Amino acid sequence: MLLLFGPSGVSRIADPDLRQLVTQRFVQICAGEPYDVELHGYMIVMEPGDSVAALEEECSCPILHNLFDETRFGEPGYAPSFEHLEERGCCYEMVFILSDDGSGVSIFIPKTAGIDPELLSLCAAYAVPAIEHS
Repeated sequence: MLLLFGPSGVSRIADPDLRQLVTQRFVQICAGEPYDVELHGYMIVMEPGDSVAALEEECSCPILHNLFDETRFGEPGYAPSFEHLEERGCCYEMVFILSDDGSGVSIFIPKTAGIDPELLSLCAAYAVPAIEHS
């Protein structure tokens, strides 16, 4: 997985559509201010072969299980913990707010071979379509 602690790391994203989206998110989050990881949070781009367990460990957010119990995705009573999940052409974008000041983590999950199928199923089940602005 790619951990992006600022706009300078975006060049490491191979997919041009995903790279453009992440660049746009940094611009929007910073709103003209210099980037500050403590204030603006960071971004994660999943890569083929990455495990959900590693993702959960990195962001300290439950993804495939409930926040307060061990109910898993697909079981009765499962409730996702993310604040927002959007479906885009090239990926899913999952957002967790980690502090009261709004700092958080945005996770980009490409719709490509090698991405955990259970994670993609969760995204397909809970994502809302992105509203594209021109």
